[in-house]
Amino acid sequence: MNLYKKILKDWKQYLWITIGSFLTAAAINIFLVPYKIAPGGVSGIATVVYYLSGGKFPVGTTMLVLNVPLFLAGLRLVGRKFAFKTLYSTILLSVIIDSTEPFSRYFVQHYLIKLNMAFTPDLLLYSLFGGFIMGLGLGLVFKSGATTGGTDLAARIVNHFIPNLTMGQIILFIDGSVVIFAAVAFQSFILGLYAIVTLVISSKIIDSVLEGVNFAKAVFIISDKSEEIADRILTDLDRGVTALEGTGMYTGQNKKVLLCIIQRGQLPALKEITKNIDEKAFVILTDIREVLGEGFKTYD
Repeated sequence: MNLYKKILKDWKQYLWITIGSFLTAAAINIFLVPYKIAPGGVSGIATVVYYLSGGKFPVGTTMLVLNVPLFLAGLRLVGRKFAFKTLYSTILLSVIIDSTEPFSRYFVQHYLIKLNMAFTPDLLLYSLFGGFIMGLGLGLVFKSGATTGGTDLAARIVNHFIPNLTMGQIILFIDGSVVIFAAVAFQSFILGLYAIVTLVISSKIIDSVLEGVNFAKAVFIISDKSEEIADRILTDLDRGVTALEGTGMYTGQNKKVLLCIIQRGQLPALKEITKNIDEKAFVILTDIREVLGEGFKTYD
């Protein structure tokens, strides 16, 4: 049974890697490359090379060539399982980009023209949608324990040693220099700005996929009537409460500090409970990106 679960988990991961690669390729071929939006990474460099060479060097093939040194470097720093998944996603993404490019070009030239979008291209919308779809695709790949190579792999390596930095933040930092390079190559400050928009949106979506978008709330309650408040939370909201021992440094008095994790929709009810019992209670609220355990998400 354990072997079956392991095989099923691996297949699910490769399925998500495949879906993520298709989404990333769609963003690159439909929204970014046709309009010279180079949002960093090897895809940005490959976009510049594609236009400077007059289309002689396909974007996907160039990305694969550029990824080889980074993959070899990453191979020595990460595990074999991660390296194999990265090799799979890197090759798959390059193949999808080059093989679907004619269909993507047809879509842009025919369907967008029919909608009068190609004559008056809204680069801001292309940047936003391209960043959203690319971030979603890359997030699915990262969540499955792989990268698509390039600065994605570099970011994964850096994140391996500096886990306090998120994948999105690292990618945003590394790709800045590529955006500058593309802006200079295309001699367009505006295209550089649109590329930055794509980068920011992509990094935010990546973090949302990796860390979750269903925010919960952590609530700390300091009150002289903590037991009454805890009882009401347990019965009315059906949420667990943990009492922490605290000492007021000014008064020297010991008090129980209640800690409770709730869904956002339960926040008004919790505030009402606290207010009705003790209007002088001290309440601290903070966002929680992900909660694993009973009543919330289960462990993968």
